[in-house]
Amino acid sequence: MKPPYIRPLDIRHGRIDMGHGAGGKAAAQLIEELFLPALDNPFLRQGDDGAALPWPGGGAQLVMATDGHVVAPRFFPGGDLGSLAVHGTINDVAMMGAQPLYLSASFIIEEGFALAELQRLVQSMGQAARAAGVPVVTGDTKVVEQGKGDGLFISTTGVGALAPGVRISGDQARPGDVVLLSGSIGEHGVAVLSQRESLAFETTVTSDSAALHTLVAALLAAAPDAVRVLRDPTRGGLATTLNEIARQSGVGMRLQEAAIPVQPQVDAACELLGLDPLYVANEGKLVAIVAPQAADAALAALRAHPLGREACCIGQVCHDPHGFVQMDTRFGGRRVVDWLSGEQLPRIC
Repeated sequence: MKPPYIRPLDIRHGRIDMGHGAGGKAAAQLIEELFLPALDNPFLRQGDDGAALPWPGGGAQLVMATDGHVVAPRFFPGGDLGSLAVHGTINDVAMMGAQPLYLSASFIIEEGFALAELQRLVQSMGQAARAAGVPVVTGDTKVVEQGKGDGLFISTTGVGALAPGVRISGDQARPGDVVLLSGSIGEHGVAVLSQRESLAFETTVTSDSAALHTLVAALLAAAPDAVRVLRDPTRGGLATTLNEIARQSGVGMRLQEAAIPVQPQVDAACELLGLDPLYVANEGKLVAIVAPQAADAALAALRAHPLGREACCIGQVCHDPHGFVQMDTRFGGRRVVDWLSGEQLPRIC
């Protein structure tokens, strides 16, 4: 089931715009029509945020994930570019159901970048990696001319071990499955936005940036063989993530708006700025789609973990040949929750 694009990419005359990096329709189209045909192989075609790879000799599988980090500003309440680079890749590995083991890091640094700021960010990376128990074991550094690099970009790659028999992927959702969310949405995007253009809100909104692999481990231990899909709703937010899963699995979803937690200060900031929290990036939350018979055990396991205390059930997977994600509103109506179109918040992760 393909996303509802308006028209195919104009490869000959088209140009990249910011929407292609926002995680919504344009980004999915770019991947499907340009990258996938050129790089096509069975592992890339899995379509997840990481790839499960065979390990020579059998047994556990290898999981590999990579991510680029371009957040602006580089420091924000609750985190920075360095810790975000660690958390983001650990989470991509964990969303495959794997135990993250090692990270690599690549730095693209602009000439003239302050050594003191670079040290601060690298030290933050080290602290985050040590706290997660996932070391950075190799890396690379490149410097580009002043004016060519916007300061600093960091790319990280993670590898992890996937236990035999574990199969968690965006194509595994089935009608009747339950959609769980580990906590409130929108904090990361609003925290980053609050540092731009000298915006100030009455209360500080702190990013939820965190490594989620221990939360995933607790969930898998409580509901073995029942977890179908795991995703961290980063670029494009919760709405785009659920649309991606619906497309991969060929299903629809029915959400309950009243069940989706949003902190009052995040809700107020989004209302002020004309944003929908459903499309705002998160860096410390996960979506789990689980078999209905295991939903209670899975929810209890999430709530017992410090990173999942606000976990809740927000809806169900349903049969829908159109692959729509729909939401019952607080006012008794129903609306379609579509893919993110264009860019809501650029340079957010």
